[in-house]
Amino acid sequence: MRLRTVIATATAALAAATCLTVAGLANAHANAQGSHACSPSVSLDRFSDALDKTTYEGTFVGNFSALAVDRDGSLAALSDRSSLFGLDGRTLAPKAVVPLADESGAALDSEGLVIDRDGTRLISSETEPSVRRYSRDGRILDRLPVPDALKVAPAGRAVSNGTFEGLTLLPGGRTLLASMEYALSGDSAGIVRFQTWRRTLGGHFELGRQYAYRTDTGLGVPEVQATPDGRLLVLERGFTAGVGNTVRLYLADPRHATDTSGVENLTGQDGVRPVKKTLLTDIVTCPSLGATAKQPQPNPLLDNIEGMAVTGYSKGRLKVLLVSDDNQNAAQTTRFYQLRVRI
Repeated sequence: MRLRTVIATATAALAAATCLTVAGLANAHANAQGSHACSPSVSLDRFSDALDKTTYEGTFVGNFSALAVDRDGSLAALSDRSSLFGLDGRTLAPKAVVPLADESGAALDSEGLVIDRDGTRLISSETEPSVRRYSRDGRILDRLPVPDALKVAPAGRAVSNGTFEGLTLLPGGRTLLASMEYALSGDSAGIVRFQTWRRTLGGHFELGRQYAYRTDTGLGVPEVQATPDGRLLVLERGFTAGVGNTVRLYLADPRHATDTSGVENLTGQDGVRPVKKTLLTDIVTCPSLGATAKQPQPNPLLDNIEGMAVTGYSKGRLKVLLVSDDNQNAAQTTRFYQLRVRI
């Protein structure tokens, strides 16, 4: 989403359609010298700005809010301007783009993405909020129920631009989880809700448990991804004008958290056991690897990081791909980050 604290700047002129070569992407700002460690648990392999301010078949490539690995190993990258891109899993080069819309044909504020086991796409929009199932060619197939309290006011208690940002399918494929970005009205600031759905025998999803997650002061949750053992990688993010972005990566465990679906107000003093979280790294501690920033940042590597996908797993170590949302803004960058994460 467009962070509410960002001061709007002039929109960048769209670059001419760019031919992305394998060689160009292979050389994308990697630095083989020195340590790539961000923390004892996380290291940064490389980053790439190769897609920044480019177009593909007349569509701006950017505004990325979510990533997912498709069944053929390619990547799906979701734009919050109602476009779903297919990217080459190795080079990141765009291969396809599919427009998305709601039932009336209106654009979505599309934020979360899951590719289900049958190849259909589950996509959250924070406008209402909603979770819809789409075919590969962008047709709406289903719409999941949403608790009234999580709907944007006045229908519910959620704030505009603060609803379903992250979306992930837990191991086994039976539980879908969406993360709210900010607290509901009536809940304490910094306590956000994670909503789940359970898959029925007929293949549809019905409402499931709900959990409380406490963010660091001033941060929201733009993305969440399941790990192979049933825990969650959670991104927390904020922005301070004149200073830049804060982006932290946490490992969270919802398995012993209280079901808050029947709790009207989360105050932090209500006996609710929140999702337990452990800091993996603050991205500010990663090596910059030669990155440059278009606006003040505490580390020039940082930008408005919003999307995340687990792209590989072996013996407790994950390959994790992050992407920033440039908001089609001259002062921001579409940047991909390849991390190695030990959980």
